[in-house]
Amino acid sequence: MPGQIRGKCRISVFVSGTGTNLQALMDYQQLHPDWPAEIVLVVSDKPRCQAVDRARRAGIPVFANEVKAYPDKAAYEADILRALQEYDVALIVLAGYMRLVGPTLLNAYRNRILNIHPSLLPAFPGRTAVRDALAANVSETGVTVHYVDEGIDTGPIVAQRVVPVEPGMTEADLLERVHAVEHELYPATIAQVIMDRQM
Repeated sequence: MPGQIRGKCRISVFVSGTGTNLQALMDYQQLHPDWPAEIVLVVSDKPRCQAVDRARRAGIPVFANEVKAYPDKAAYEADILRALQEYDVALIVLAGYMRLVGPTLLNAYRNRILNIHPSLLPAFPGRTAVRDALAANVSETGVTVHYVDEGIDTGPIVAQRVVPVEPGMTEADLLERVHAVEHELYPATIAQVIMDRQM
């Protein structure tokens, strides 16, 4: 494949939105040549999202198709799987991918799909974790990196970091603080997983 770096674990980043975590991973890869991962493919279910634009500007190959263009979710994931195999992807990294991963990809990449979530799981799973933490009036929340299974944010936890919640914080304030932690924790955890598993 073009751009392959010898000895690197070939990863695919799955996105659906603005792509702040994707950008952080791309920046980290650029700044740390010893990072053991190489982003070889970005996958999105939202062809017009900002994350796809970020990947294209960086020259990273993109698979971006809407699920509704396929007969069903299995057909959609089978097409993704073909792209992953074409680029010899060893590890999938979800970074704001707002869709449950189905059996087609789970079975092919069992225990090789990571997700980052903006809470200290098992607290506040789902899409509104930051809002839910504020509503619960907790003094701290956090960031979790975990393996993906059939559930919603239920897979085995790999790494966590605490994020303090200050009185009077808005959702935007807390989200900014969470993102800062995510952008540090995710590349470090990906590297640790690759090295521990000798991927």
